[in-house]
Amino acid sequence: MTASSPTILALDFDGVICDGLIEYFEVAWRTYCEIWSFANDTPPDDLALRFYRLRPVIETGWEMPVLIKALVDGILDDKILYEWASIAPKLLLNDKLQAKEIGAKLDKQRDKWITTDLDGWLSLHRFYPGVIEKIKLTLASGVDLYIVTTKEGRFVQQLLQQEGVNLPAKSIIGKEVKLPKYEILRNLKQEAENKAVSLWFVEDRLKTLQLVQQQADLAEVKLLLADWGYNTQAEREAAQNDSRIHLLSLSHFSKDFPTWL
Repeated sequence: MTASSPTILALDFDGVICDGLIEYFEVAWRTYCEIWSFANDTPPDDLALRFYRLRPVIETGWEMPVLIKALVDGILDDKILYEWASIAPKLLLNDKLQAKEIGAKLDKQRDKWITTDLDGWLSLHRFYPGVIEKIKLTLASGVDLYIVTTKEGRFVQQLLQQEGVNLPAKSIIGKEVKLPKYEILRNLKQEAENKAVSLWFVEDRLKTLQLVQQQADLAEVKLLLADWGYNTQAEREAAQNDSRIHLLSLSHFSKDFPTWL
């Protein structure tokens, strides 16, 4: 391996490998209806499109039905975009809800859906062009590949297996480990037997990359923002102006590693 290639490649899942916007909305709507006892099970016409546009504000799954609650309650899109960090906790507080219980209900809705209609569930996910092929080539090249995601690992495994990618369970590090991503990267680096480890991390959330930046012992980790994922133009511009973060396009992702930087 040269310095222009990773020995360990860590990839986020949602917004980097897979576009699950349609499924997100559907499972979030089902969870919203369950929690807030919404009598009409048909969402308003413009709700899905507004949800898709605002997806970049969501960090973990429990926030998705809460985002729908905010939209149904009439909170303006721009306000959500810029003030989500304060809006979401207030909505929980108003209804005496806990993030953990909402997340559990969301996962239960997904599990029920997978059990009763696996083909329907799988059909609502789209893998970004060229990404699965790149993953297969990377695995064949001997690079250690890990999925580092806030999604439950079992859901990720189900989707990847459908595409012919059979990663060992230890290589899919999901929400169940209950660790921030920078801590997971730290563990990967420490567990690597090769002292000359070169760890690259591709993520679509700028905030997550910035948290890695703040860890002094992770200064050598190469950080890449996927410009095709769930981020805003302002975040992409911020990444371009940050000497530590590389803005990565989907066309470059499919090419050889040196073109990524």
